[in-house]
Amino acid sequence: MIENFKFGRVAVLGDLLLDCYISGSVGRISPEAPVPVLLSAQHTAVPGGAANVAMNAATLGCAVELIGLVGCDAPADTLKTALLHDGTIDLAGVVADAAWVTITKTRVVSGRQQIVRIDEERIAPVSRETRARLIDAACRAITRADVLICSDYAKGLLSDDVLEAVIGYARQRNVPVIVDPKRRDFAAYRGASLVTPNRGEIALATGLTLGSDAEIERAARIVSDQFGGDVLVTRSEEGMTLVRRDGRVTHAHARKSEVYDVSGAGDTVVATIASVLSAGQDLETAIVIATSAAAIAVSKLGTATVTRHELSAALRAEMKEDGTLVPLEQACALVEGWRQHGARIVLTNGCFDLIHPGHIALIRGAARHGDKLVVALNSDASVRRLKGPSRPLQDELARATVMGALRDVDLVVIFDEDTPLETIQALRPDIIVKGSDYQEHEVVGRDVVTSYGGSVVLVDLIEGRSTSSIVRKMQPG
Repeated sequence: MIENFKFGRVAVLGDLLLDCYISGSVGRISPEAPVPVLLSAQHTAVPGGAANVAMNAATLGCAVELIGLVGCDAPADTLKTALLHDGTIDLAGVVADAAWVTITKTRVVSGRQQIVRIDEERIAPVSRETRARLIDAACRAITRADVLICSDYAKGLLSDDVLEAVIGYARQRNVPVIVDPKRRDFAAYRGASLVTPNRGEIALATGLTLGSDAEIERAARIVSDQFGGDVLVTRSEEGMTLVRRDGRVTHAHARKSEVYDVSGAGDTVVATIASVLSAGQDLETAIVIATSAAAIAVSKLGTATVTRHELSAALRAEMKEDGTLVPLEQACALVEGWRQHGARIVLTNGCFDLIHPGHIALIRGAARHGDKLVVALNSDASVRRLKGPSRPLQDELARATVMGALRDVDLVVIFDEDTPLETIQALRPDIIVKGSDYQEHEVVGRDVVTSYGGSVVLVDLIEGRSTSSIVRKMQPG
């Protein structure tokens, strides 16, 4: 699961914002004008924009280098203090320019209701000297990064020349680039690996009406042609749609949650995707995990981060199974879903005719080596070929029911062959577990799992425990 991921380094380049909140209670309407009177109780300030992206990646466990622009003013000091509090974000790439004003968004809130937002910004062209400093800082960060995020809030930092220089350098270093866009034309992001527009942004970029999956896919292909990479369309309560350059399409459904505030949800998505990619996972897995992270983010009030613990708990809840017996084809789909949630899949196999302490030791030992345990069970015909005509003592449905009732077992499949090789080839577990009465080279499927980086684990068994010995004791004389 995600708590076992080894996250890498993420560089974040983009518009830095300071999100301020004035919270209190409203008890009356002003006599001076028809507006509510807020009895102010609390003032808070948190990183926003690209700074919030950095906070989200750092909270998940990435080492983060942040590159952006601030003014020489009090909000800049507040923003840096909030970022340094985390301790894992490198601010060496944050450039201060006296000609710039640190962008501040102040939200006035009563309970969970936002009353008004006040923006303080003075957008002006960034000087050539400052752009050069930003490019230099970004390129230095890219040399150490596993992933680069460009967080574009359309505040002027990510100009055409900055994007061209930074994305070009990242491509030279084979560092994937993820862009959270705000342009009408995505051609400025040419060379990026992935762009993550929401429904409104891609509608603006294409001029299309977007309702159905087919319309979303069509729009994504249009903007993909503009910059040459993959497109992930975030669709609020409808989840996300990934359209790859090679034509593949993946729909990730949103997890149901109570929505309190969508501000910063896009930051959470792009930060989570980059973080999961930095841990060596594939893009489809990253998107499934990001969908869960987004659901957590919108359930919080204001700009917020999602912790690794919160995300892990949500992913486990989504993957919950009860040891159900399913056909192999359905098992493949379930296992693939678990894998995209970041789970390590463990498989063990056997006849499991009469469950005894030796079996329990094997199952418990197997479960400790991964996140999801699949038990492959010999069919009745398979058992008879292996054990003789008097076995099994219980039919396959009874054996599957007992095995599936064990707390550590997540899924049961039955195979009719003499060995589970075909099942292993179909499910592609990360780990095969057998008892220590085997030697590793004797384990069926070893060559399969090791071919794609998996492994075989042998666990200690309880001596003298077997179904055959129980049967012998039950026989008279």
